[in-house]
Amino acid sequence: MRTYPRGVFTLPTRAAEADSTADPHGPAVRCVGLSKHFNGSSAVADASIELPRSSILALLGPSGVGKTTVLRMIAGFEAPDAGVIEVEGRVVVGSGVSTPPERRRVGMVFQDYALFPHMSVRDNIRFGLSSGTSRNDRVEEVLAMVGLSFEAGKMPHELSGGQQQRVALARALAPKPAVILMDEPFSNLDAALRDMVRTEVKQILHDAQASAIFVTHDQDEAFGLADTVAIMLDSTVVQSGTPEEVYVKPATLGVARFLGEMDVLAGVAKDGWVTCELGRLQIAEEPVLNGPVNVAIRPESLRLHPDSGPSVTAEVVNAQFRGIYKRVKVRLRSGITLTAVMGLHIPVVVGEHVEVAVNSTVAAFPA
Repeated sequence: MRTYPRGVFTLPTRAAEADSTADPHGPAVRCVGLSKHFNGSSAVADASIELPRSSILALLGPSGVGKTTVLRMIAGFEAPDAGVIEVEGRVVVGSGVSTPPERRRVGMVFQDYALFPHMSVRDNIRFGLSSGTSRNDRVEEVLAMVGLSFEAGKMPHELSGGQQQRVALARALAPKPAVILMDEPFSNLDAALRDMVRTEVKQILHDAQASAIFVTHDQDEAFGLADTVAIMLDSTVVQSGTPEEVYVKPATLGVARFLGEMDVLAGVAKDGWVTCELGRLQIAEEPVLNGPVNVAIRPESLRLHPDSGPSVTAEVVNAQFRGIYKRVKVRLRSGITLTAVMGLHIPVVVGEHVEVAVNSTVAAFPA
């Protein structure tokens, strides 16, 4: 039985052969109603996601909500208790079908992408490919794709962390899988390197027209790399959309809280607008709400010293210099405090009274 290094898993090339039943126009991956229990506890509950072809989807959520379990079910390492998984329109799980991992056309890169230490970069990439006249050509093609042609003869320990990440990705891409799965792919990199490698990986995947799903708990990582974000909370997917859609129009108050700092004000909604202590504000999301609501106010939505438009008076109770911005807390007449982030050029003094306004639409949820 062939063994694979823990951390980098590329299914054999037989899995990369075209399947006559694949839908050339459908999504790369579709999961409907996935559920999984371990020792009587629900790890995943009725989760559904869809990955368009040649795009990147981030499965984003806090630790322990079942993100990695979903990834492992798609790869075939775990069998769901319920649900259907399709890869390029072909059912691989569900309706009496259970396709083994090696026939799903899936490449997987785990957190610990430990490469074979005794193999060169070129041999690590070649390992997952079956022998044939085009094998070496494919290795050279993928090396060029990830920008490692000049490092092909080096051993893994001679590479930087970012270069090792690219080798792991190249090995997953080499057999031309239908989808690449990545589990917290940047967690082993230090903060200074993470942004650079993330940009490189995104470019490589887009240049290769690859379809990819990656798991992360890091919002910046998800927003920076993914075309689509699927939010997982409480063991299920609660919202999917572009990074901007899920941030500006969160489906629930829980999603809004998870995606960043916010304050909540009580209000009353009517016909797409909400009236609260900050005045009459436009609601971003559909459908239109009517009645008592909770209004989510992001720090970047507050504007101090507005030049025009409706505003309310608040007292500055705290101001912190953060290098490229100021972080300011203001107290409304009701005693509720709100946080604002503002440019360095905007004057603010603790104890002064300032005019405060909202410079964007807001999210509102039934109270």
